[in-house]
Amino acid sequence: MKQTPAAAQSYMEANRLDEVECMIADLPGIARGKAVPATKWERMQKFHLPNSIFFQTITGGWGEAAGDEGFTEPDMVLYPDLSTATAAPWADDGTLQVIHDAFDQKGKPIPYAPRNVLKRVVELYAKEGWTPVVAPEMEFFLVARNVDPAKPIEPMMGRSGRPAAARQAYSMSAVDDYGPVIDDIYEFAEIQGFEIDGITQEGGAGQLEINLRHGDPVKLADEVFFFKRLLREAALKHDCFATFMAKPIEGEPGSAMHVHHSILDSEGDNLFTGPNGGETDAFFQFIGGLQTHLPSVVALMAPYVNSYRRYVRDHAAPINLEWGRDNRTTGLRVPISDPASRRIENRLAGMDCNPYLCIAASLAAGYLGLKQELWADKSYRGDAYDGEPDLPQGLGAALDLFDGNTDMQEVLGPEFTRVYSIVKRAEYEEFLQVISPWEREHLLLNV
Repeated sequence: MKQTPAAAQSYMEANRLDEVECMIADLPGIARGKAVPATKWERMQKFHLPNSIFFQTITGGWGEAAGDEGFTEPDMVLYPDLSTATAAPWADDGTLQVIHDAFDQKGKPIPYAPRNVLKRVVELYAKEGWTPVVAPEMEFFLVARNVDPAKPIEPMMGRSGRPAAARQAYSMSAVDDYGPVIDDIYEFAEIQGFEIDGITQEGGAGQLEINLRHGDPVKLADEVFFFKRLLREAALKHDCFATFMAKPIEGEPGSAMHVHHSILDSEGDNLFTGPNGGETDAFFQFIGGLQTHLPSVVALMAPYVNSYRRYVRDHAAPINLEWGRDNRTTGLRVPISDPASRRIENRLAGMDCNPYLCIAASLAAGYLGLKQELWADKSYRGDAYDGEPDLPQGLGAALDLFDGNTDMQEVLGPEFTRVYSIVKRAEYEEFLQVISPWEREHLLLNV
């Protein structure tokens, strides 16, 4: 118990521990695992799950990704990371959640487990004497309950009863409109030991943003993974849904997961800032790596067909990889900061991404920029929506770029990239079998 965080210990002191949820994130970022009685968990040092959880599509179908050994579903060995233990404060009985790491039966990390992918990239930085630091921003919608897939998604009605009242970006009244849900978000986060840097109203009806404090990439990815569940549970308490779809509502802006990056050297100083406070070669090389390599990992940051509906000109999401200082129209933004806090914001990822894979991909692109000494284009001045789009226009095109970047495959892991591509292509083929309302409306009698 002493190996668990202080917040988990406080929760266990105040609640009789009844159950422990042993979990791991699959490729979409869904929590998979087992719930076990606390008395059994106290005696457990590991548990097992079949490796096939990583071959499953978002619909419950399967990609043929098992490899030469065939689809035999061998067990993985999962070991708890007790530093991740946190309460499930919405549960009726005392419940802890614990993230596990996946290994094969010979003790080697499972290469396509998302948390292992991120750890692999962080270790590459460590070998250079660098410590990456990230800060994610989470955008999401609170929407009315929707149990009919044929029905359009609608914003949750707040206390005012007017959706337009919740479309005022940065409005405090709009935040107050969803006060009871937000109160539970704060309460759950406090019990779980998560530090929220702020909650703001975004530009969409019922769209909110939560910023997290900067820190270790694996720890922050864990928090986003936990936060998605926290937000869903808080919303359900108030008869609404929290959705992380990249573009859930027609005519409204999409939801992003912007990621801020900086790197500390072996002395703990910002690698992007020189002795006199200026921007270093590493700063421009990191941006150069993002500009060069991010197109090939858009398939990780925009992992679904819906994700590409977010990349719309003049609609609060980037259409290219220009970079600029304090410019929210560019895909890569350098926020206002003092020299010690200099950082680079990647605005590409949608909130529908797996946080482990998104952060791994973004750090991998920056890492390649540093190692290959790539150089950033000239900073963009003005409205970057006036520039040409240079992002893939759909999941199929994104996967083609993903398959073609061998440098990125080596950083993320060849076995991971093989499995991911197979599973996502299987998922894309599933989508292509569905006939949309648009097709029925405009093609049925007109073609």
